[in-house]
Amino acid sequence: MIKKLFISTIALASAFAFSFNVDAHENERVHEVSKGESLYKIGQKYGVSVAHIKEVNSKSGNEIVPGETLTIPYSVTEQDKELLARLVEAEAKGESYAGKVAVATVVLNRVDSDLFPDSVKDVIYDGYQFSPVLNGSINDPASEDSKQAVNEALAYQGHDRGSLFFWNPDKASNAYLEGKEVTTIIDNHVFAR
Repeated sequence: MIKKLFISTIALASAFAFSFNVDAHENERVHEVSKGESLYKIGQKYGVSVAHIKEVNSKSGNEIVPGETLTIPYSVTEQDKELLARLVEAEAKGESYAGKVAVATVVLNRVDSDLFPDSVKDVIYDGYQFSPVLNGSINDPASEDSKQAVNEALAYQGHDRGSLFFWNPDKASNAYLEGKEVTTIIDNHVFAR
């Protein structure tokens, strides 16, 4: 009886230790730096901000060397990236690539802001914020361009002017938004904070 209890305890402890190790590595992956790469290019490839890569790797500068191994953290789930790409596609279809990156950046800035929910999904589905949610176009597939714009926005995260809003003044008029500080205008969209 004691032997069975001892074996069961060891098995349970081993299972717990194994699951702990899996969880510890679940939120990161490894990248070996190749010649010509930069932290920005690596961040864009994985959809992670440069600041987050630097933080996880205890880097204060941007210098990397070929052969160096970097830990790449996960930032948002693949499902959230896909959802954000569909929103970008619906909101910025026909706009430039820069406009698509800026739309994705607004959503990511909202996730980081105390004024909005704390996840990509919750920001996108937060009430009446985005017309594609209301008209169903959020369910249409995203183009490769929109998917790449999301990865670039993730890599660029934290280096913009803090835009939290955008609108097309030719399609919508809103005194609340028009009273915000304009951060940039790209194509047909005005971005503000």
